[in-house]
Amino acid sequence: MFLRIVADSFGRRPRHKLLTGAALALGMGVATAALSVSLDVGDRLAKEFRSLGANLLVTPQADSLPLEIGGVDYRPVNAGAYLPEADLPKLKTIFWHNNIVGFAPLLEVPVGFAPFEEPAEIQTSLFQTPVTRAVFDTGRLIGTWANHPVSLPEGGSFPTGVDKTNSWWQVDGRWFADGAKESILGITFARRTGLKIGDTLRIETPKPGVMLKVTGILTSGSPEDNAIIAPLAVAQELAEKPGVYRRLYVSALTKPEDAFAKRDPKTFTPREYDTWFCTPYISSIAFQIQQELPGTDVRVIRRVAEGEGQILTRVRMLLWLVTGAALLAAALAVGASSAASVIERRTEIGLMKALGAGSGTVGFLLAAEQLLLAFVGGGAGYALGIVLARLVGEKIFGAAPEPSVIVFFVVIALATGVTILGSALPLRRASRIEPAPILRGE
Repeated sequence: MFLRIVADSFGRRPRHKLLTGAALALGMGVATAALSVSLDVGDRLAKEFRSLGANLLVTPQADSLPLEIGGVDYRPVNAGAYLPEADLPKLKTIFWHNNIVGFAPLLEVPVGFAPFEEPAEIQTSLFQTPVTRAVFDTGRLIGTWANHPVSLPEGGSFPTGVDKTNSWWQVDGRWFADGAKESILGITFARRTGLKIGDTLRIETPKPGVMLKVTGILTSGSPEDNAIIAPLAVAQELAEKPGVYRRLYVSALTKPEDAFAKRDPKTFTPREYDTWFCTPYISSIAFQIQQELPGTDVRVIRRVAEGEGQILTRVRMLLWLVTGAALLAAALAVGASSAASVIERRTEIGLMKALGAGSGTVGFLLAAEQLLLAFVGGGAGYALGIVLARLVGEKIFGAAPEPSVIVFFVVIALATGVTILGSALPLRRASRIEPAPILRGE
């Protein structure tokens, strides 16, 4: 009998039920899309933020006092300490090794240079001496990696380099090949010297230099625009420092730091320390790197890390505001529809009470109708929200979030809560209807 009354209510008032279901479906659709994107936005934005550059800088702990002006290191090549290149595979053994998306060691060498000129005529002698001009200028050569395969301790390799940590760098031409006598030139350096792609550069140091072929022109918007960028092995050869580097830039996927993450780890209890260590905060990843690379000082590049956290926090806040507005609109629509339904059914409610139904029974009947609408509207809203989430994800982040069972149950629970909240006042009013005035036609 109970189910028959509920089914009859849907059959006799399809317009009200359809409007209520549509309002719930729209509200739950927006909530589903916002929740799906919010759960996925952290990883998506973190990957997008890697285009901002590395967020960790590793330097020797025993290094001498830095002498940098305008981003250029003016210390003599033999000043300061160095770090072993052989330890770099250890970066992929830390607890959050999967969050390390790239790293690039750097070694800077002051050099003299001159363009290399081919002989004007082919010589028939077995001993051909290239014609060169005198060294006419000095500059700096930065040795680093570009798409360099790093052999991992557990097997396999990990391709990394400055093209991963500084992905905003634009190279006209191509990067130098790993281990080859090649280089790319900063755009300012190339314009100043008149060098172009395909030219050969003679690099001079106090020791015999090397010939480097220019394979690309770099535009970075940073001091590297006025430098020569070459393989790390070339810089090590010129500096006579095999197997070492001076600085290491690391790009890691991180979680925005909150008040807990900004505390001093020395003040943590053992449980708090475990929580901090097992969360991909930038500070915890820096600590783990320092543990794996002894003798290093790992510093957070705050302008990058804090900018990421602020943007991510604001995006999530916007999504939560949109979700809240959608739920409020759905609750108001459900409340208006429920109030109209109670007014139209005053006679039916009065008759049920005259026949012996109590206020609780009437309220339960009306609530059951609304909850059935909540399940149907919530399910339809979830399906609609998945479509919206795919559109938003593909348009903004270039990839659609995957459907989640957790989001489905959360949406059904939200639909139930919104329906009960919106119907609370109309149901209370229905429970107070007296049968006698209704039966008298008042």
